[in-house]
This record gives sequence, C-alpha cells and structure tokens, in this order.
Amino acid sequence: MEVLVQAKQALDCPDPEAKAEQAIQLYEAWQESNALPSEYPAPNMNPGRPAKPALVPPADVPRRRMGSTKGKAALMHAVAHIEFNAINLALDLLIRFSSDDVFETDLNRLEFITDWLSVASDEARHFSMVNAYLKEKGFEYGTFPAHNGLWDAAIDTSRDIAARLAVAPMVLEARGLDVTPQIIEKLRKNNDPEAVLILEVILSEEVQHVYFGTKWFNFVAEKRSKDAVNYFHDLVRSHFKGALKPPFNKIARFNAELYEDFYLPLS
Repeated sequence: MEVLVQAKQALDCPDPEAKAEQAIQLYEAWQESNALPSEYPAPNMNPGRPAKPALVPPADVPRRRMGSTKGKAALMHAVAHIEFNAINLALDLLIRFSSDDVFETDLNRLEFITDWLSVASDEARHFSMVNAYLKEKGFEYGTFPAHNGLWDAAIDTSRDIAARLAVAPMVLEARGLDVTPQIIEKLRKNNDPEAVLILEVILSEEVQHVYFGTKWFNFVAEKRSKDAVNYFHDLVRSHFKGALKPPFNKIARFNAELYEDFYLPLS
C-alpha cells in the first residue's frame, strides 16, 4: 500500500494509540522503501478522533494547578492533546500538499514527504510517552476537557501550503519552544522528574519540527518569487488572530532557523 494512502488511514483512525503506532510504523517503512507516490488521496478536514476528550472553548478549559497529582496530570493531558493534534497536522500536511505544483522535482517531493513523516512519527512517540505517564498516574487521554485551537488553525490554512507552514510550525509549534522551558521549571519545583524528562525530550525534538516549517516555507517563498519575511508577515496577519507573545526562546528559534526578523515585528 502506498505511503499517502497509509497516511490517510492513520489520519482517519479514531483510536489515539493505534493512530500513534501507525504513524511510527509508517515512517519506519518509508525509510526502507522511499518510493514516490502515484496515488494522492483526497484530504478532508475531519481526522479520526475519540469521543473523549470533550472539546470546549479555550476559556472553558479548567486551570491546571501543579501542586497536586491531578493538577499535574491535567497539565500533561493538555500536552497529550497537543501531540495528538500534531500527529494529525503532520499527516494532513503530507496528504494535502505533497501533490502541490510547488514541488518541481521528484527529489523535492520525496524530501518533503520524508521530513513530515519523521515529524508525524516524533509526535506519535511524544503522545505515547505522555499517555503512558497519564496511565501511570491513574488517568488517560480523554479524562479532561480540551480545546480544538490547533485543528481550527489547520482548517483555516487548508488551501495554501505557505499559510499552513507559516501558522502551524512557525507560529504555533514555535510557541511551544517558548513556553515549555517555563513549564519544565514549574514541574521541577513540584517534584515531578518523570514529567520533566518527557518535556525535555519533546522540547529538544520540536526544534527540528519548527526548522522543517521554516525550511519549507522558505522553499515555497522562493518558488513563488516572494520575500520570505514579508510573505510570512502577510500570511500570519491574515491567518492568525492577535500578536505573537513574548518572551521568545530566541536560542531554540535560532537553532530552528526561525530568525528574529520573522517574528519580532509581529509581537
């Protein structure tokens, strides 16, 4: 079965653990075959998801206090929800945009597929790590309500690869680089070394995900004869509500080649 057909099956899978396993196996199989697709399944904006967690407006998600086991579990549940949505985002990006005309050579297309399959696999592994943590504490993914902000952004950028790259990895995932160190410190102070270790792994690997966003955004901008920085500003202003909020993790962003001229003017 071809890679994008399998990616579509993983995207449509409603079981989070099965989805994660399929994403990991898909990348492993791709590394062995690496065959250019001949089938490009039609994308849709309704990925498979379980009945829980209940999806509520962001303002209705309960505050998470890290002084209790339940509070720390609620925080890590929010991380699990982000990682679950990130699996879907990476798979949708592949299915939706691998056939885009911006890829003028097979080599470009293969590289794009490889990068985002690796991201889907990483996000799946992150989800599995956090879900195992939750189960060890007597909870599971779906225990707490969550919001759908990440997927709302996917819907809003579903018609243009440049908009998707600008908003998903370069704004939303980059925000994760900014806030995760502060969360790690709070968890460390609240004596949760297991959660700290998980978030340190996620933080270190998310740098590459933001880098892939920047890399492919710059590629698309060049193919469209656009100035990358100005193009990014235009797309973010069109597809993202509000300003980008400091403080910024400038070192992590620099390592992802997301330089200050991209984000500081939008803050």
